[in-house]
Amino acid sequence: MTTMPKKLLAALLCAGVTACGGVRQASSGETADDGGAKGGTLTVLAISDFGHLDPARNWTMPDMMFGTRLLYRTLTTYKAGSSEIVPDLATDLGTSADGGQTWTYTLKDGLKYEDGTPIRAADIKYNVERSMSPDISSGPDYAQKLLVGGTAYKGPYDGKSLDSIETPDDRTIVFKLKRPAGEFPYTVTLTTFSPVPKAKDTKVEYDNRPFSSGPYKIEKYDRGKELVLVRNEHWDRKTDPVRLALPDRVHVKQGQDKDTVTDRLIAASGADAAAVAWGPAGPQSLSKILPDPRAKQRLFTGVTGCTSTLVFNMNKKPLDDPKVRQAIHHAIDKESVQTAMGGPNMADIATAYLPPAMTGGARQDVYGIPPVGDVTKAKALLAEAGVTVPLKMRLTATTGSSNNVEVAIQESLKKIGIEVEINAVDGSVYYDLLGDQSKADEMGVYGWCPDYPNGSSFLPPLFDSRGIKKTGNSGNVAYFKDAAIDRKIDDIYAIIEKNASNKAWQELDSEIMRHLPQAPLYLEKRGYLVGKNVVGAVNHPVWAAQLDYAVIGVKK
Repeated sequence: MTTMPKKLLAALLCAGVTACGGVRQASSGETADDGGAKGGTLTVLAISDFGHLDPARNWTMPDMMFGTRLLYRTLTTYKAGSSEIVPDLATDLGTSADGGQTWTYTLKDGLKYEDGTPIRAADIKYNVERSMSPDISSGPDYAQKLLVGGTAYKGPYDGKSLDSIETPDDRTIVFKLKRPAGEFPYTVTLTTFSPVPKAKDTKVEYDNRPFSSGPYKIEKYDRGKELVLVRNEHWDRKTDPVRLALPDRVHVKQGQDKDTVTDRLIAASGADAAAVAWGPAGPQSLSKILPDPRAKQRLFTGVTGCTSTLVFNMNKKPLDDPKVRQAIHHAIDKESVQTAMGGPNMADIATAYLPPAMTGGARQDVYGIPPVGDVTKAKALLAEAGVTVPLKMRLTATTGSSNNVEVAIQESLKKIGIEVEINAVDGSVYYDLLGDQSKADEMGVYGWCPDYPNGSSFLPPLFDSRGIKKTGNSGNVAYFKDAAIDRKIDDIYAIIEKNASNKAWQELDSEIMRHLPQAPLYLEKRGYLVGKNVVGAVNHPVWAAQLDYAVIGVKK
């Protein structure tokens, strides 16, 4: 999903659960060491309510993390603080006998809802089906796009079922897809693939009271004010490879003032000693946190998994020439861009499209350009392209923002004779403008966050030409068209083996970088402040560096 570049984050990366708070991750079927942190109440201080908790509608990174870690389970999920997938409700990561076009999952024994009734394969089928109902909008649409008949299906409320999902018995579910999808074990980590029993479905009202298949259930939900979770006594840790469910209660207090939250967590007195901030620390909060050694030790920061880029509108001359795009890329002083974002505490310099969470931490760098740019090489590339300077271009930005990043780009390109006019538009129409072929400027700052850590959720949305429209484009707003790249995308979709798939996406990343429809700029960071009695805090690289609620506990 796209994300507008924001100035977000902070200072200090915690490498793992043990280092952060003494809580060890359990292997499948094992009872994990709770580090003496079992019990108590974890308080979450939030500015606003969740967008959605209905698993068919939940499609923002922090909300997905909260829902799938505490309230409901999915067929597969992620290890704590890791992009590695493991079986969750399912016994394995899925099997396919036809090259990735049909996927079969078997549910574990002993899975139960909050009332003690068994979780059935038909309940997962039902939630996938209800996610396609026009009445249940705004959730992940991967199932609808992938499943045979999905785009025409309108949900179960008229009594119709989707034939491409089969449940031959209570523990088996089979998905029949339109194309080979080697990435499907990642796809079923999404909230769409969690169970909802038909008898408990209240349609749009389900948002207010999801029925729990996870370690907690809702005791009280006063939207915009508070959410109180208590233990689901029918959840069995022996079936769960990830969730430690350490607190007895989770109390989300909404409608809090952001600055007040920071001040309360720095002081960390009373109940706030066992509290965490739901939202990331911005620059103003960091100015209070970083000078305080005790508070700084309680700031947990990670890279979001989102990459921000400079988009080149390849419909505009001379940006249809790769040498011109490469010249601009060489000219950009990315250190100045990083400074504009708030420095190394707020952003890392990006040299490829795929973020480190999707490359096993490896940093790809096709061009090897110095962080401050290479003006000499940039001028040479412009000359090779036969471009006469001065050259004028427009760069789309937003009103009401400092536009420091855009100014840093403007100053960089001035050194090679390109005069950049910053075209500031209202934020509400920013993406509409970039996505309109007839109105888009030559350049714009863009960002992409994957829905799961596989290249299929990153590179195809940005660079597959087959989805380009006249208006309403999202992802491929460079209007990049290359039939050979489209064919390679299809080839990689069919690779089932995880390591081979990841390697193929990384190789495609490097190949697209040589075309350079977008120039990588920076990787955002987010930092979260916790109280002094909170243990097990770790950022999750998949869910935009949000704290992983599967393993957070509080000291007794």
